[in-house]
Amino acid sequence: MMDTVLLLVYIFLFPGFLFLLAYALVFEYLDRRIAARMQHRVGPPFYQPFADFIKMLGKEVIDPDGVDKRIFDSVPLVALAAVMTAYLYIPIIGSSPLAFQGDVVLVLYLLTLPTIALFLLGWMSRNIFSAMGGIRAVTQLFIYEVPFFLVILTPALMAGTWSISEIVVWQQKNMWFVFLQPIGFIVALIGLQAKLERTPFDIPEAETEIVAGPLTELTGRRLAFMHLTTDVSLVAGSALISAMFLGGPTIPVIITPIWLSWIVGFLLFLVKTLTILLILSSIKVATGRIRIDQLNTIGWKYIASAAIAQVAIVLFMSYRWVMA
Repeated sequence: MMDTVLLLVYIFLFPGFLFLLAYALVFEYLDRRIAARMQHRVGPPFYQPFADFIKMLGKEVIDPDGVDKRIFDSVPLVALAAVMTAYLYIPIIGSSPLAFQGDVVLVLYLLTLPTIALFLLGWMSRNIFSAMGGIRAVTQLFIYEVPFFLVILTPALMAGTWSISEIVVWQQKNMWFVFLQPIGFIVALIGLQAKLERTPFDIPEAETEIVAGPLTELTGRRLAFMHLTTDVSLVAGSALISAMFLGGPTIPVIITPIWLSWIVGFLLFLVKTLTILLILSSIKVATGRIRIDQLNTIGWKYIASAAIAQVAIVLFMSYRWVMA
């Protein structure tokens, strides 16, 4: 009975859904604040993301002509639920109680669903700007997703396990993968920036070209949930890269007692995810939007080549260790 209660607390309260939603809003605030300070602006107050979310929830929901209202309502909720579910399998204060062999593949799949949701919303909106944004979103998906998947899976190849929690334990006993696979770490950051459609990869929502892309016809709670999905994806993506390359909530030292290791692990989780956020925010501020054809060239010519090179290096290193 007690184990069930603790599992429910883990899923719904801390470090589960309630903490995730709060941390996602904090992430949005810090992202906007960092960008503002880098551009010599003041930036929003700390409560602005929460106020924006509440305001959008209270706005009128306008249905475009000819759309299926039930599907239009459900797609943002499915996207949000997918990302929140993926987050549960990522170690936050220690190994996830939901961990299993292959959860890294499940997490990657779930993190892909928000982009599919954008495509569906854009296609169903019966609006030229929305449809164009949806097509751009799914086109961009095929460009960055392959190298992102490859470099996220390379730690699994070297650690010999497909469980994120076990990959974190391997790094605690050996070395963080950011030192063993620096190319993969860089490609993962670029892939996450593209997955979140942040500058310079904000092609599907280029406001100077296609208004707001797939989000053009979204209003009220639909728009609120899609914006929240983006914020939650930023947290989940940062947590995933932290777990796969930075040791997650661990350092190469065994800490006892268990309660102290949980506290230290949570603090490490905050520091590592905030560091990744700082890097992503710096990229957003320092770059300008590129065209889809430029992304196609950069993605397949350079990013994918770097990811394949990292896989080859990992396979060679694993072969040498086995032979030794």
